[in-house]
Amino acid sequence: MNTSAKKLLIIGFVWPEPTSSAAGTRMIQLVDLFLSKGYQITFASAASKSDFSYDFSETSVVDEQIKLNDESFNLFLKELNPEMVLFDRFMVEEQYGWRVQQECPNAVRILDTEDLHCLRSARQQSDKKKQVLDLFSDTAKREIASILRCDLSIMISEVEMDILKNQFKIDPSLIYYLPFLEEEMDQQTIENWISFEERADFVFIGNFLHEPNWNTVQVLKTKIWPELRKRLPNANLNIFGSYASQKVLQLDNKGEKFLIKGRALDAKETIAKHRILLAPIQFGAGVKGKFINAMQVGTPSVTTSVGAEAMKGNLDWNGSIEDNLSLFIDEALKLYQDKNAWQVAQQNGVQIINQRYAAKYFTDQFIKEVERLASDLTAHRQNNFFGQILNHHTTQSTKYMSLWIEEKNKR
Repeated sequence: MNTSAKKLLIIGFVWPEPTSSAAGTRMIQLVDLFLSKGYQITFASAASKSDFSYDFSETSVVDEQIKLNDESFNLFLKELNPEMVLFDRFMVEEQYGWRVQQECPNAVRILDTEDLHCLRSARQQSDKKKQVLDLFSDTAKREIASILRCDLSIMISEVEMDILKNQFKIDPSLIYYLPFLEEEMDQQTIENWISFEERADFVFIGNFLHEPNWNTVQVLKTKIWPELRKRLPNANLNIFGSYASQKVLQLDNKGEKFLIKGRALDAKETIAKHRILLAPIQFGAGVKGKFINAMQVGTPSVTTSVGAEAMKGNLDWNGSIEDNLSLFIDEALKLYQDKNAWQVAQQNGVQIINQRYAAKYFTDQFIKEVERLASDLTAHRQNNFFGQILNHHTTQSTKYMSLWIEEKNKR
């Protein structure tokens, strides 16, 4: 082990499952990035591992099972003494941030937001209650406080960067845009795609623990597929996703050709066999891994403005973006039947991946920023005085709540 390497502790909300969710893929991309720059990584989580948890044994990453609301974590921190700590989502920073601050005050604290939870939650409430979007919720207060307490927060969406700067008045020095980090697509990859003629059917894929995915399947079942099936009676709609509950499984209907398939062992391989990805997403936040996967295997998609949000920049989408569900069906039908339009959509996807997600455009700059911040941490924190106030007051309340739970657990 390289004893001179900088030590990074990642505290996971869950053990990453890259085959189950985009959040899992994102986390492994971050792990790989820091490993490639010579960091010595410890990944710790209080969650239970599953059969689909990423196997760190093939890497130099040390994985540690930790306890929530337990002083053993403080001892673990003292012994490890990391130069940098990355929190996986704001809830993790709430739980462990005060302990990190207490035991490793000079460690750079980074928050990986995954997506802006307060935005997703506000959109969900707006959709459910048919009310105007209200961003300033209790969730927002918690999440923004977490962002202010940290030295840097990584954002996956430019739209969310703008919301934080313009709506919540967050100082730009506290947030950093880092999208999915993908390999560029070359001509050989494109030539190996399954052809239009060899593909059939529509597909949707998503982790069903994620509420926007479950809602999307309901929209497909009740509002999209009944009409689309009338116009394409020979096509199936195949629904894939991990953690499908009974309420999801009971939607399976062979007569309607609406098929719940469960977990896809390989998302890209599964999407690649289908002609179109259908994703009428009604609410959510962040950037959707399903569309990245679809672009990488040449599968055009039809989605909504929320679904495609922040993904394409000024480029053309790899398919269609349509919020009106009647027009959504028309676009899906056209793309399914029109080979030329389908192939143009494929090439649009290549441009999006290569121009907006190629890792080479982001990795070196990000590490430089993190290391610049580490070298000038005192000045950085002085410029973030509101963060210091929150660390002083909010962390005290979080600390004593945690200590109270810890004491209660001992009885």
